[in-house]
Amino acid sequence: MSKNVFVLGLDEQNAKILERISWAGEYRFRGLLTPAELQHGEIDLGGLLRKAREQLDAVDGPIAAIASYWDFPAATMVPLLCSEYGLPSVSLEAVLRCEHKYWSRLLQREVIDDIPAFGTVDLDDDEPGPPDGVDYPMWLKPVKSFSSELAFHVSGPDEFADAVAEIRAGIGRVGDPFDEVLGKVELPREITEVGGAACLAEEEIRGVQAAVEGYVYDGDVVVYGALDSVNYDGTPSFLRHQYPSRLPAEIVGRLKEISRTVMSHLGFDNATFSIEFFYDKDSGQVRLLEINPRHSQSHAELFEAVDGIANHEVMLRLGLGQDPAHHPHEPGRYRVAGKWMYRRFDGDALVTRVPTDAEIAEIEQRVPGTTIEISAIEGQRLSDLPEQDSYSYELAHLFVRAQTDAELAEKYQACVDALHFEFE
Repeated sequence: MSKNVFVLGLDEQNAKILERISWAGEYRFRGLLTPAELQHGEIDLGGLLRKAREQLDAVDGPIAAIASYWDFPAATMVPLLCSEYGLPSVSLEAVLRCEHKYWSRLLQREVIDDIPAFGTVDLDDDEPGPPDGVDYPMWLKPVKSFSSELAFHVSGPDEFADAVAEIRAGIGRVGDPFDEVLGKVELPREITEVGGAACLAEEEIRGVQAAVEGYVYDGDVVVYGALDSVNYDGTPSFLRHQYPSRLPAEIVGRLKEISRTVMSHLGFDNATFSIEFFYDKDSGQVRLLEINPRHSQSHAELFEAVDGIANHEVMLRLGLGQDPAHHPHEPGRYRVAGKWMYRRFDGDALVTRVPTDAEIAEIEQRVPGTTIEISAIEGQRLSDLPEQDSYSYELAHLFVRAQTDAELAEKYQACVDALHFEFE
């Protein structure tokens, strides 16, 4: 009988990646709740946990692992469910130390200097203002959100007031259920006072953006890859994630050292993580932006293309209680890979046409080493799409694999030129 591995929010594309893992034939990968249930609309944490338990209890055969590559609420549900079913996992408290942006900043400040000035904004104040020590330009964001939802770049008092109004209106969707999870652990006084539906202000960080991915097993912090995060010119919206990073080896080494220091201090263990940074080439300054208590499913095919192993395999090994470091693998077929986000910046619209399956298949065949996923939905307004940033709408994700940077860009442009969307 196959051993069951449950993955919160398992979708078709990531199921295929897991099934390509060479040694995983004895395991059956099962979805535990759908991505829509976990991420769309109001988040009923208690209801999600009850439904997850029903699915787990109804399965035939042993449960070997419960894992996920998604943000809240999945990232916090994994330790809760693993604890109930006696499976290996990171602790809930360690996850929350990463996910609560203000709590995470307070702990980071204890061991590193590579962070921006920050503070909380009192949303209950009639006329809230920036916290002491945080000057314009700055970013305002909830202490818990994902995909840059309700994150605003603010250059002055008028923009500050507009951003606060939008955050007030929308913060409860994630903040209220996040408060519910915070109630399951013992919190320091500073976090009890602000709660899970609070607003964080941070000084603007300049430079190029990069990320590292790693894991902790039995207290040993391992960083296995660094990637570049490239924005559309003049915007805070991602154009692509590219692996491996093109940063100098010395800077990548600094990112890894900071990551090891911080993750050890947070008490994070037996799980994957990703950390985002900014690097200023002119000053040489490195700043830590954000810690995610999970690896990124967006990067899975990039690692697979270059390293021959998707980062999902590390998640799976840890979920099974195994040390990922003890399992060597062959390199991939490509030297560089990127996940490109094809976006619309022209404002909201009704989607009246998206590329057909036949059109996508033709493009992928004509431009080898590419995979296209359409995000926009025909007949739906762009503003109804989930998990959009505050400045654009994602129309499609393009995974591109190549031997050089130039070939990577050429393949992407060839795909974009062939994609046919229509809007009203």
